[in-house]
Amino acid sequence: MRQGVFGDGKVRLLETIARTGSLQLAARDLGISYRKAWGDLKKAESCLAKPLILRVRGGKGGGRTTLTPQGDRIIQAFQQFRMTVERHTLTAFNTLKGELNP
Repeated sequence: MRQGVFGDGKVRLLETIARTGSLQLAARDLGISYRKAWGDLKKAESCLAKPLILRVRGGKGGGRTTLTPQGDRIIQAFQQFRMTVERHTLTAFNTLKGELNP
């Protein structure tokens, strides 16, 4: 996977799309432009060779954007990764603290 494909920002974007049902609303909620949000998604989808969102165009009930199963898995995997990093960081910090305060 190329550097910059995934991180907190892109995961927050996917989480917000899942919550709002809209890429445009997600971009607005996160304070980023629609163009940046769309570009970030396209970059991630290209690198992963998998779609992360499904877009249903307007119509009687209006349009909607949802996550694909791959998009959902990315969120879950990244949350697990984040918890693992936090756990290891806390362990390393406590070890260092113990060495500095014998």
